[in-house]
Amino acid sequence: MSIEIEESFLKKACKEMIETIFLCLPNAYKGTIYRVGDLPELRVEGITSGVIDDYRERIEWGLAGASDYNPPGKPWSLYRDEPDRPLEAMGWCVERQKSWTSEDPENDSRSVRLQLESGVNEFQHMEPVLVRKADLNLDMYSSVIYPKNHSGHVIWSDSDYVVVAVVKIYFRPYTIRMNSHETRVIKRLSRSLGTELLSYQLRQDSMKAMQDISRDRLNACNIIADSLRNAITKSGMIFTLAKKEIAYLREQWELMILEACGMENPRKKAIEKLDRFLSEFSIKYEDETRELHLAHERLMELSLPPAQYEKWLRMQVEEKWDELLGISGADDDLRGRVKNAIDDVKNTLGFGCSPEFTNSLRNMAEGLKEKWVSLIYKEIEGMKDPAIDQLVSILENPEVNIPGQEKSRKALLQLKALAETMGQLERNTNFLINQVLMANTGKESRGSQYVNREKKGHKSVSVTESFIPV
Repeated sequence: MSIEIEESFLKKACKEMIETIFLCLPNAYKGTIYRVGDLPELRVEGITSGVIDDYRERIEWGLAGASDYNPPGKPWSLYRDEPDRPLEAMGWCVERQKSWTSEDPENDSRSVRLQLESGVNEFQHMEPVLVRKADLNLDMYSSVIYPKNHSGHVIWSDSDYVVVAVVKIYFRPYTIRMNSHETRVIKRLSRSLGTELLSYQLRQDSMKAMQDISRDRLNACNIIADSLRNAITKSGMIFTLAKKEIAYLREQWELMILEACGMENPRKKAIEKLDRFLSEFSIKYEDETRELHLAHERLMELSLPPAQYEKWLRMQVEEKWDELLGISGADDDLRGRVKNAIDDVKNTLGFGCSPEFTNSLRNMAEGLKEKWVSLIYKEIEGMKDPAIDQLVSILENPEVNIPGQEKSRKALLQLKALAETMGQLERNTNFLINQVLMANTGKESRGSQYVNREKKGHKSVSVTESFIPV
């Protein structure tokens, strides 16, 4: 179940995560990342821990001298919630897939040390690192057994995710609150860590598959179809992950603008206004209003370029409003007010690139600001789009000063490298399949034709298209 990564890569990714948190959050002074092992044992094991000095210049690495979670770790049966046993924040994070913030250690119901020792005040935040079950192919295997909590309920049965790690960050006293900026930053970075760990696994899967091909050339078609199908199929996720990383940068940018302006998100105000109109239909058209309410909430959560935002708004909100107004026989006055409310939402979709808002950020040069805005609000065409390289370059500039800036830069670099690796892997795969399939013919094989076409600059047809979903 867990992501299987070489120990050196895993520790490196975890250290970079902790370093990034220290850079983003000056009130954080210690961080530990735990790996959550395979089902059903779910053994939690500390991977690495870092403590930064008072000058914020040097980090001392190494796990705590005494901890139940030091190798070989602690199994699920020993940290889950049970009667007559101290409750643990780790059990909460793993079972519920939710974060835990200790903003008041003296009254923290899940502080084991507080329950066992007096005078313990640890202000901390714990965040689970989630990965989709589908990305780990868990649903393919009927033998997967999920653990149960003390009451006998199977955990994660209603979730699309599994917990692969837990991030624990310690803060200076009285500087951490639930749902604060710090917790949001850690949550975002934990998603980035999940992306990075998955990227490492994809790369390892690809290399393993290529080694299988070299060991058994005569069965290359079957080996490629069976061993590489998942890895090559998942390469389509790379662009999606890159877009999510850019969406995160847009979210952070808009939060910076709103903070500088000292105002509420205009998109939220416009959507709330539109949402209030639903009360006039909620009784007779319950299903339709519920669907529209969910669409309104989703619109608030999305972070898309303005053109994509407007397309989504038209298909998921505007057209559904037209249907509701039609079946309800709404009068012209109500139709006009709803249309005006939808127009108000449209006018707020690209507020992050509007000079009216961006001018509030005076600590960034205008030229740099214009280039930055054009990149994060651009509709990226693919991993080969020059905008990704330009975005990586601009993220090296400390003047941008976006939370998680360096982590995003590294994530985009790794995704781009992974895309290039997967592209090369697919080209090699096509060549090997052609060679094997045509090895017994007396004519020039399609494999050699493939090479000749590549040399002449012609685009070849991928043999793997027959079994690789688009």
